[in-house]
Amino acid sequence: MHLVLCSCGAHPAIVRQHGDEWLQWGRPEELEAVQRGTEGGDDGEAARVPPSSWDAMPAPEPGKVFQVKLDLAAVISGWTEELQADNLATNLEGEATLASGKPDYAFESKRAKPPRCPTSCTCTKDNALCENTRSIPRIFPSDVASLSFVKSGFSEIPGRSFIHSPALHLLLFTANSFDSINEDAFLGLPHMEYLFIENNKIKSISPYAFRGLKSLLHLSLANNNLQTLPKDVFKGMEALTKVDLRGNIFNCDCKLKWLVDWMYHTNATVDQMYCSSPPLYQGKKINDLVPQSFDCITTEFASYQSLAFESISVESFSFASDEYVVFAQPFIGKCSFLEWDHVEMVFRNYDNIDSTSTVICKPMVIDKQLFVIVAQLFGGSHIFKRDTSANKFIKIQDIDILKIRKPNDVETFYIDGEHFFIIADSSKAGSTTVYKWNGNGFYSHQSLHPWYRDTDVEYLEIGSKPHLILSSSSQRPVVYQWNKGQKQFDRRTDIPEMEDVYAVKHFKVKADLFICLTRFIGDSKPFAVNSWQYAVLGSDYSFTQVYRWDGKKGQFVHFQELNIQAPRAFSPVSIDNHGREESIKENVLWLTVPN
Repeated sequence: MHLVLCSCGAHPAIVRQHGDEWLQWGRPEELEAVQRGTEGGDDGEAARVPPSSWDAMPAPEPGKVFQVKLDLAAVISGWTEELQADNLATNLEGEATLASGKPDYAFESKRAKPPRCPTSCTCTKDNALCENTRSIPRIFPSDVASLSFVKSGFSEIPGRSFIHSPALHLLLFTANSFDSINEDAFLGLPHMEYLFIENNKIKSISPYAFRGLKSLLHLSLANNNLQTLPKDVFKGMEALTKVDLRGNIFNCDCKLKWLVDWMYHTNATVDQMYCSSPPLYQGKKINDLVPQSFDCITTEFASYQSLAFESISVESFSFASDEYVVFAQPFIGKCSFLEWDHVEMVFRNYDNIDSTSTVICKPMVIDKQLFVIVAQLFGGSHIFKRDTSANKFIKIQDIDILKIRKPNDVETFYIDGEHFFIIADSSKAGSTTVYKWNGNGFYSHQSLHPWYRDTDVEYLEIGSKPHLILSSSSQRPVVYQWNKGQKQFDRRTDIPEMEDVYAVKHFKVKADLFICLTRFIGDSKPFAVNSWQYAVLGSDYSFTQVYRWDGKKGQFVHFQELNIQAPRAFSPVSIDNHGREESIKENVLWLTVPN
């Protein structure tokens, strides 16, 4: 057996048991035999043994004990390993027992090999250059402070790519083919000061790509294919003194407004860059733009006002030049009305309608008169009218309880100068029914289909013709079309392969008409804010999700998550804020939750 020993200030020593003798080598070309007694006596005289005799030595006998007391002991492999331990002052005392010819070292330790330069790279003392590599190596020598990638074939910079190289001060990527930088790509680089990502093909950057680069002084993203940058991509990089974004194809729309605002507030120098689109700004210097140059909306929804009660539906409406919202509260039996306060800029209490198990409070304005359809699960449904002289709501009519037993949705609409509303009934014995205003009250105009347990109704126009779409728990959504001659709705078709649809909503993008079909309890609401089209979706199983229409893709893309669980209804409302110096149209989205 061999035992390798190391001591401070000396070459590694290898000893091999030969009967009662331990043979020691100070170097590969030199062999010394040192007599030792089995009781651990004094060293004898050294005797040289030629290397040719090493393999002829007999195997070690089991049960022998070798005691050593050295400045340092360690197990190493290979003759080429040199121990650099000038500053170590550790005394180790160990005992190795030979059992069946196999040692058990009480002081065994292993020294890790330092990382080597990757095969696709060239390394000097503190620099590394990687060319034509297909992926980013995970480990570099620990003393590398400057790292460059040139003409490499990887498609992205993944997250945590340099987590094992915390000593890096400079990173350079040039003439590579990757097109994206992922989240936390440069995490774990507390000393990084210079980052050059130039002349690549970058199209997208994660909002958190540069997270953790608190010491970065110089950032260059010059000469890539960037059309925009995610908001706050430079957040947390307060040490920046220079940013270079030249040579990109920036689209100077509302998504880039934040960058213009950031340039006005940062202390960093930003090199001149230009807009490539839209035509209005093509060729203009982005550095010369101001935030007011962009006709934009707020880029996200934020919590504005919370109310200390539970509700199951919400409706917004305008009446007498003011804005209102009304909430149905089934647990306390109320329709709660709120009015917009132009001074305090919040909704304040306005009035209540007392009721029983209220599920819907639907406002309807006809000839400057306000009517409210109060749909109840028990005790029948009713119609109220606002008495402006008495400043209160009064009940003017009951709704036929034989037809409307379990109302689930109410929709109002206007056809050929006449006012209608329809109640979707979800009971087995009820019937979804259309009601018409006759100048004095509302009367039953048409019952559509009984026994189908309708859960939602949507009014829309298709080819300038009025239509209704009814969703049901017992059949696929059914489409009805208005018969102008008979002044009634005729069943036309159903929507194939769409079973178990709970609710239906529609929206338009330019000349195209779309419908949203919801299969779970929870509302869906498409709505527009200026030129942007949104859809907000609620569910019992997740937070509220907001989607925004992407005109290029022709579909909704995820826009934002709202920390609202199990919402039951949404209602957008636009407010003219007269309290400011200028009249600004603001948009509020009301969400209701039952508990």
